Amino acid sequence: MKNLVLVLSLAILSISCKSQSETAVFVNNAPVVQDHPKLVVGIVVDQMRYDYLTRFYNKYSEGGFKLLMNEGFNCKNNHYNYTPTYTGPGHASIYTGTTPKYHGVIANNWYDKALGKSVYCAGDDTVSSVGTKHDAGHMSPRRMLTTSFADENRLYTQMRGKTIGISMKDRGAVLPAGHTANAAYWFHGEDEGRWITSSFYRNELPEWVANFNASDAAESYLTTWNTLYDISTYTESGSDLNTFEGGFKGKETATFPYDLKALSKDNKGFDILKATAYGNNLTTDFAIAALDGEQLGQDEFTDVLTLSYSSTDYVGHNFGVNSKEVEDTYIRLDKDIERFIQALDAKVGKGQYTLFLTSDHGAVEVPSYLQSVDIPAGYVDNKARKEKLHAFMTKRFGASDLIESISNDQIFLNREKLALLNLDLETVQKQIVHEVITYPNIDKAYTATAMGSTSFTTGIEELVQNGFSQKRSGDVLIVNDPSYLSYSKTGSSHGSGLNYDTHVPLLFYGKGIAAGSTLQKTRIVDIAPTISALLGISFPNGAIGMPLEFVFDK
Repeated sequence: MKNLVLVLSLAILSISCKSQSETAVFVNNAPVVQDHPKLVVGIVVDQMRYDYLTRFYNKYSEGGFKLLMNEGFNCKNNHYNYTPTYTGPGHASIYTGTTPKYHGVIANNWYDKALGKSVYCAGDDTVSSVGTKHDAGHMSPRRMLTTSFADENRLYTQMRGKTIGISMKDRGAVLPAGHTANAAYWFHGEDEGRWITSSFYRNELPEWVANFNASDAAESYLTTWNTLYDISTYTESGSDLNTFEGGFKGKETATFPYDLKALSKDNKGFDILKATAYGNNLTTDFAIAALDGEQLGQDEFTDVLTLSYSSTDYVGHNFGVNSKEVEDTYIRLDKDIERFIQALDAKVGKGQYTLFLTSDHGAVEVPSYLQSVDIPAGYVDNKARKEKLHAFMTKRFGASDLIESISNDQIFLNREKLALLNLDLETVQKQIVHEVITYPNIDKAYTATAMGSTSFTTGIEELVQNGFSQKRSGDVLIVNDPSYLSYSKTGSSHGSGLNYDTHVPLLFYGKGIAAGSTLQKTRIVDIAPTISALLGISFPNGAIGMPLEFVFDK
């Protein structure tokens, strides 16, 4: 009898000691093991259009993008369900499972009606820089109003599961990692070339980050950037010499090769690396160092690593969608993805981690290039719009200071001035809409009153409403004609609700993920609930997305 009691006691102890990554539950009184991944890795490739997967497919290796596409699950019709499609809102939406309407990150920068000035999505003057004396470290996630799935994982594990955020851009590191992250690290270039953080997370850099900075890894990439393969084989992009690309100061043409060491003097020192393929190389180096330095995926509690590749965005803005520079950057990024997956296999264990890859937005072809091939496109003149609108306001309402700010295609009214003049807010909003809709290249305009009182379920109106924060957004919201930008006549940009900006990759791979693909439409807000369901944790508190059950390995 004593032996039986001992056996039962040991069995109960064994079950109760099951870790989070291997949790016992009971179905019909029989134990069933829930085997969770040791590490979840979220990869965001900044400004990656979906067609970069297919357009450059034959140039990719078998172990990078192709591995994720062929052995993981490929959601081929994945879209953003709101505007504006910018970096800050994109990263926030991926990890919170909701849109700017709820998480509050309505742009990278926006006019704060309460403060009466522009604010930055990750800016926080109450914290200090760590790793530099520059104010580049004054960052935190405090302007993001909801939790990320990384936050929910931290809460679920009683803060035992780690969260680390990494990106060259501060907002690409800070927002995905959420409010409870152990740390977020971003790259400060200029004359330093260092990875830094803020006192929101910790008061000094950990030894592994200090050692990485001391290794002069950034310095090693100030070399010549040439195409990885013979440039004549880059048939998936336009000619290297054209009038649609920006290039670097100090070089007459935007053509390969680029002497980065020499050019760095006129291009903010180490900052030049951000706008080259080597910025992604450096980011991968740092991410691999983080696996060891933070011991990610090495215990029974699931850790989260958020990794954002920013250089793809800088290159795209500078050179444009159809450039040789973009093609080379993705060919080289594919090698980095392969290298990082190999590191995960070696350090965490093949089949012991789950990874997803997506993007924060796409990009439009350079409008001047589209014009050259007779596709409707062009550039908006914001200065002329403002002058015309101010003249209208003065004539119609007898005041020149009724508008506080025009930014992010939104018009912010001076509420105190309206009250002083006894003007009805909704009436003024409608009058502005009737006025600006007559301006060149404005396709649609909406009042904040309409966005806050009407439920839109289709079309661009739904996307605008999903990006509308009643407290933070403007009084009038403007939608430009397709492929019309407020931008230079070289390089690409983004921000619209059109397919070139909303259609981005979504690849799942690793533990718990099936091999397959779908053309069923998925939304960016579905990612966080999907990962939450995989981990068996609470969904982020503002999530509106649905778990993509078909990606799971049954």
